Amino acid sequence: MVDQANSTIEPPGTTENFDAVVLGAGISGLVSAAVLNEQGYRHILVIDEFEKYGGNHIDCTIGPYTFDIGSLIFQDDSPLLAHFPEMLPLYVPIDPTWGKLTPQGAVAGYPLSIRDDILRSGLWGCVRIGFSLLYSRIFRSKIRNARDFARYWIGDYMLKRSGLESYMTRFFGIAAEKVDLDFAEKRMLWIRERSSVRAMLRHLRPHKAAAPTNRQLARPRSGFDDLYAVAAEKLRGQGTVFRLGCEVSRIRKVGSTFHFDAAGRTLTAERVVSTIPINRALDICGLDTDETLSSVTLISLFFSFSGKTGFDCSVLYNFSHDGFWKRLTMYSVFYGKAEGRDYFGVEVIASQAGNSLEIAERDFRSHVARNHLFDGDLKLEGARFVPNAYPIYVNRAQERVALALTRLRDFGVESFGRQGGFDYQPTARVSTQNAEAHLRRRPEPETP
Repeated sequence: MVDQANSTIEPPGTTENFDAVVLGAGISGLVSAAVLNEQGYRHILVIDEFEKYGGNHIDCTIGPYTFDIGSLIFQDDSPLLAHFPEMLPLYVPIDPTWGKLTPQGAVAGYPLSIRDDILRSGLWGCVRIGFSLLYSRIFRSKIRNARDFARYWIGDYMLKRSGLESYMTRFFGIAAEKVDLDFAEKRMLWIRERSSVRAMLRHLRPHKAAAPTNRQLARPRSGFDDLYAVAAEKLRGQGTVFRLGCEVSRIRKVGSTFHFDAAGRTLTAERVVSTIPINRALDICGLDTDETLSSVTLISLFFSFSGKTGFDCSVLYNFSHDGFWKRLTMYSVFYGKAEGRDYFGVEVIASQAGNSLEIAERDFRSHVARNHLFDGDLKLEGARFVPNAYPIYVNRAQERVALALTRLRDFGVESFGRQGGFDYQPTARVSTQNAEAHLRRRPEPETP
């Protein structure tokens, strides 16, 4: 949804003055505008080269189906809704379930299951798991990368038997031993939490599961546009201006004032917040970029289906030792069938499929057939490439990111978020909290 009210092209040379400019209209950008408004900034510009709000929260409508780019689940106690409570009635309440396809060809509990991954391995398997774990804790305590991290907590044998090692390679797009420990601890902290003796005993003995304290939610069936347009409308009523489909070509700094060249306009502001990819921000500020910072490009495949799926969860992860796809989400579980057919999205790391939609589709079809899934009429409805889906930390990326952020900060630009901070943020909750934390560190401006 393009902001038509603010999309008129003005004559070259026109200068517009703002209190603050936010680069990017994703979750981090929208929250940043809300926080800046709370801090007393009344004339804010949010600018994005894409024509929609929401950043990587993207949907794709094909005929009667609406697919997401990824698997996005929200909660009704998210701090995002503290800024935009008007969004809550638009969400669809859901009861999602998660499963995984194991190397043994079974659908089991995700991410690790005492019953499926340990008890069903048999007596000898349980002995091997125990000795492997003990060996890792005693002799492999030096943790240098993502594979070491997982191996230390669950042991080599369990790492392979559960399929977690294969999934890690599928998720990262590279071998797990090449992924920095920083990233593993950020993305895979659940391994340590679930592998403690206390956690294992809790799962083994009968206990009543705690009732959830929040509701799980999905975006409206119509897509993300209607959802984030509500947030943008609230901000617009507070004085925020949106320029979507507008590319910033250059940012200059004159004294304490920033000058933007954007679509034939000159814009000025005293404060700049960036949530766009970090190298893009460096480039338009005239600073050296770091091309060694790696992000994953995803292929999203969109299918409709009629027949027996072979599983009953709404989100299924691929932990088997083959197949390029890493996760599928059954959107029809959330929104109901369309014209009598289920529909779902599949995520594939583009590099693993040779950056080919045809290879990604062919591999998925053959893999699920071998594992007796989707027995029926499986139809590809569409597909999409998604660059900069999420960052991957390799070759001590954390240190290089810190240097890049320092260069931007010295220039005067505050950069953070999944893209702006090269920071893996799995949920809107985390993105909101991250934006709040960064912006509230800086003293608020004095009221005139």
